[in-house]
Amino acid sequence: MTGNLFDNQAPSAAPAAAPGKSPSQTAPLATRMRPRTLADFVGQRHILAEGKLLWRAIKADRISSLIFYGPPGTGKTSLAEVIANATQSKFERLSGVESNVADIRRVIASAANRLENAGQKTILFIDEIHRFNKAQQDVLLPDVENGTVRLIGATTHNPFFYVNSPLVSRSQIFELQPLTPADITTLLRRGLAVLQVTADEEALAFLATACDGDARKALNSLEIGALTTPTGHITRASAEESIQKKAVVYGAGEDEHYNTISAFIKSMRGSDPDAALYWLAKMVVAGEDPRFIARRITILAAEDIGLADPQALVLAVAAHHAVEFIGWPEGELVLAEATVYCATAPKSNASAKGIWSAKADVESGRTLEVPAHLKDTHYKGSERLGHGKDYKYAHDFAGHVVEQDYLPVAKQYYVPGDQGFELRVKERMEKWQQLLAKQRGS
Repeated sequence: MTGNLFDNQAPSAAPAAAPGKSPSQTAPLATRMRPRTLADFVGQRHILAEGKLLWRAIKADRISSLIFYGPPGTGKTSLAEVIANATQSKFERLSGVESNVADIRRVIASAANRLENAGQKTILFIDEIHRFNKAQQDVLLPDVENGTVRLIGATTHNPFFYVNSPLVSRSQIFELQPLTPADITTLLRRGLAVLQVTADEEALAFLATACDGDARKALNSLEIGALTTPTGHITRASAEESIQKKAVVYGAGEDEHYNTISAFIKSMRGSDPDAALYWLAKMVVAGEDPRFIARRITILAAEDIGLADPQALVLAVAAHHAVEFIGWPEGELVLAEATVYCATAPKSNASAKGIWSAKADVESGRTLEVPAHLKDTHYKGSERLGHGKDYKYAHDFAGHVVEQDYLPVAKQYYVPGDQGFELRVKERMEKWQQLLAKQRGS
């Protein structure tokens, strides 16, 4: 392995693209600028900084099977090619969309022959590996396990949900994160050198932010700006025209969908209306189903606010009905009101904890029989069975409470909190206990 792959010298302005190949000058800028060494690679310092696990594995040529997952344009393919260069391995690429079992067997057969006759290792890179069905993924297992190929899979989907468990268990999983604006700016400056154009700092700052961590989108937008600017100088205005609309990393049914709604709920639960509004705005811009958002607000109102403010559930249900017939974009106003109300409402999960505790008893313990005095008496013959005997009608007693058993054994599931309206509920229940104590003493 050549030492300069890990040198800290300044990277070249236009690193080559694929191992052993020169990219066509007609290829997109992002493709032409693919790095060949770790020194050229930008971003992902959480896994590639000196001393990190992946950095050490590459340097020691101890790469096993890897799966890279993360948003588009974060360097999954580029990193696989860098690893192939660093380990002097043959780089074979398949696509989860286009390739089939025959393609897999062909590549594996070539890899086995290469390893036996030339001693050269093969890295098999499978883009969008989640698109392979179970049978296709299973074909890989024996040769991954015996080392015929080193598998590197790339996916925008969470591999723990979309890749077969046996393959996941044999691979190290690395999550790639969206590039920072500083990382994107570094790449944009290299792109300017390749394109031999200049740009305003405002233009670079705009592209670095608007691409939302997607290096491919940033570089291709820069190229569009360069090709459509006769002066050879990219301004903020031409940069805005090149990218047109800021990308939002978000996909229904994907990790960002669940991560964003999780942050939204937890922000409301934590009484932070500003954070809650931001996550709501992200979902609105991404085109999330307003009914989905309304349902989550309704659940939060019942679970996390409860009787501390019973009006929260009423407002949440009203918001749900409102967005049903309003939709986007005006539905955002309804959801914003419900979001702020729930975020700033007093909180209590006492009623939620009560049902969870009661369910646990029902599911794990012996089912309690309804006491005879509480059983149904609407039919003839119930009296002969002793149903309803000695039942006390609560409205006939002071405070509308009466001393009698409603469960065959004593249980306490609901413990009122001391927030908002629930404080009044707590005081009311304490008053009932005093009345019942008087009944017992008389």
